[in-house]
Amino acid sequence: MQVEGFFDWLGQALGTPIRFIVEGLSGFLQLLGNAGSQFIAGLSRALGITPSLLSIVALVIGLLLVFNAGRAFIRRAFILGTIMLLLGLWLLSLLIS
Repeated sequence: MQVEGFFDWLGQALGTPIRFIVEGLSGFLQLLGNAGSQFIAGLSRALGITPSLLSIVALVIGLLLVFNAGRAFIRRAFILGTIMLLLGLWLLSLLIS
């Protein structure tokens, strides 16, 4: 009977800190998730786009095209830069309008 009490105590002693760690990580990840969703909602509201994954992906692709156009202009690749700039601005204008 003494052995069963010891293992019960040992299980509770190990389970309590594990539960504390798991609940702490759960709360932290929930805060990160809420912050991310609020960021997406605010960004979407400011740009006037729908807060969907497809819209955000299209926004990122459009911004990358404009950024790469700037890099192409710096490398003096004016034709490639112009094409990338027009594609990026076209994509961004479709989203924001």
